[in-house]
Amino acid sequence: MASSLHTLFGKIIKIGSMTVRGSGGERHYGNGGGRSVTVRFTDEAAERELAYDPQLKLGELYMDGRMIVERGDIYEFLALIKDNTLSEGLTFPMVLNGIRRIIVSQFRNRVPINHNRRNVAHHYDLDEKLFSLFLDEDWQYSCAYFNPPGISLDEAQIAKKRHIVAKLLAEPGQRALEIGSGWGGMAMYLAESSGVDVTGITLSTEQLKISRERAVKRGLGNKVRFELQDYYYLPTERKYDRIVSVGMFEHVGRLNYRKFFNKVNDVLAEDGVMVLHSIGQPYPAIYNNPWIEKYIFPGGYIPSIAEVLPSIEKADLLVSDIEILPMHYAHTLRHWRERFMANREKAAALYDERFVRMWEFYLAGSEMAFTHEAFFIFQMQIVKKRTGVPDNRNYIYEREAELKAFEQSRRPLEKVAG
Repeated sequence: MASSLHTLFGKIIKIGSMTVRGSGGERHYGNGGGRSVTVRFTDEAAERELAYDPQLKLGELYMDGRMIVERGDIYEFLALIKDNTLSEGLTFPMVLNGIRRIIVSQFRNRVPINHNRRNVAHHYDLDEKLFSLFLDEDWQYSCAYFNPPGISLDEAQIAKKRHIVAKLLAEPGQRALEIGSGWGGMAMYLAESSGVDVTGITLSTEQLKISRERAVKRGLGNKVRFELQDYYYLPTERKYDRIVSVGMFEHVGRLNYRKFFNKVNDVLAEDGVMVLHSIGQPYPAIYNNPWIEKYIFPGGYIPSIAEVLPSIEKADLLVSDIEILPMHYAHTLRHWRERFMANREKAAALYDERFVRMWEFYLAGSEMAFTHEAFFIFQMQIVKKRTGVPDNRNYIYEREAELKAFEQSRRPLEKVAG
């Protein structure tokens, strides 16, 4: 094994057990307790590359089949690393790479270019059959709500929609806007459950096509419409009583938070209510994870709540409720990864084995962020007037009970695709 990687693993792995098979034979690290994984490197160059730049190269080597997990899986490997402290394992090349990425990130922050359409297409315009391999029946590609614990993924995604719609306080005849409408599930649930006229906007042509087809099939053509539209260019003369955005804010970018909430202020009615559902992290990031930035979500950024609140305040909006969901996305991602891996042969037929390993690494790494790095989901209820919502939270649970009754008589969802 390359001496640099041997030194790195020797510094890092104190808790748990890791066996590494490589160019110099087999080596063992850790105290023998806890998690136990075995990995194999196919060439010495892979070992050197990982030691030089683990943030980027770990995912690339796994994708390329040059690092193979022989005992356990890639989640267990990542979790074992995170079970141990990384500060003692930092090397000079790793520090240099970090400094370089900070400089690049700061430059991009100061010279912003609108690549929203391109960035969305990179991820969401993949073959629709891919998403059918691991999402629920309604294709909810955001955190589910496992309340009560132990319910199925399909039940948890319905619970998520129910919880959010309850916070919206939607009433028949109101006009609603969904920013980032995905495959249309939330908009259709909102329209059918609450009698609301809904406009959903997206930058994904594939999601737009499927959303429109689904709305027509459910006879919602007059109540739900979907448009290919960047939120920034929404016309200000059209006002909405309710605004919802689920899993889209992570793509706005921290330099654009003020623009985002200014636009919300422009299009939200004076007595309107917005619910924002987003991934959050416990503190601002200096730069994005380079592997995620390159292969999965270019241009994305997960905010801390402290980064979001100032832009809400400067846009003359009020936060009327914040709820933190700490582990629900970990459970969601575990369901997605297990479903995806159960269908890995179908995924490989759509793309190839390298893509399958990339997607597995993405799902495993994302799950690990919630189990080991204190990432969470936050739901913010935002208003212009404090009197726009009740002064207690009882209405949420009362409305959820009404929505559960609606769900019992709701027409079953049609199969989306795949």
